[in-house]
Amino acid sequence: MTDKNKLIQDFNLNLICELHLGLEQQGPGSSEMTLKALSFLVNPDKISRVADLGCGTGAPTMVLARNIPGNITGVDFLPDFIKIFNDNAKKLNLQERVKGVVGSMENLPFQKEEFDLIWSEGAIAGIGFERGLNYLKDFLKKDGYVALTYESWFTDERPAEIEKWWVENVPEINTIPHNISVMQKAGYGLIAAFVLPEKCWTDNYFVPREAAGKALLEKYAGDKKVEDFIAKMEHEAELYSKYKQYYGYVFYIGRKI
Repeated sequence: MTDKNKLIQDFNLNLICELHLGLEQQGPGSSEMTLKALSFLVNPDKISRVADLGCGTGAPTMVLARNIPGNITGVDFLPDFIKIFNDNAKKLNLQERVKGVVGSMENLPFQKEEFDLIWSEGAIAGIGFERGLNYLKDFLKKDGYVALTYESWFTDERPAEIEKWWVENVPEINTIPHNISVMQKAGYGLIAAFVLPEKCWTDNYFVPREAAGKALLEKYAGDKKVEDFIAKMEHEAELYSKYKQYYGYVFYIGRKI
């Protein structure tokens, strides 16, 4: 956890967990975008081993499991997320192929060249984009895929307010062409890169998170720490509304060379 981004370092992990526990998505995304990313893989029916890193409660994982036949291991450092992840797998009768484990992306309990596919939506910033791509490559078979979403600039220049906020929270944030070059230098051939649409942030994440935040404020009425935490969450959503033309999540899909 030493390299978790500043956003996580600054916030109380228990509050982060409680705020997100009941949400379908623990970050911007959608089933449609998960499926779109999956559609770029050649012969997905032959994928036998998958890792989903920073899996949360498993919304993308369950989409993957319903569309490929292989076994999937989800990894997240929050035990409460993993409990719900495994409950969700059982509800969908996927527990024979889908299992969540508590663990850190910095110290994965896997063998070299174990996986055909490593998936990670909204979590790679926790260990760094470049470092993460280099680290994960060891766990991929030759010609194996990596598919991840990562915060990216859409323009070469940005207003100072949003530049400062993102550099403080994700110091490595950069443009899409730069990130593609980082992926290629790390030893991947680029398969695809596409921007997640606005509703992945608003309808699928900020709106339900706002409702969960109001419930927390009621539960912990008068607690300054909770009030400050929710205020930071609201500020993030306000910044997106104001500056969404300058940044967003991008799905990067590469194949190990």
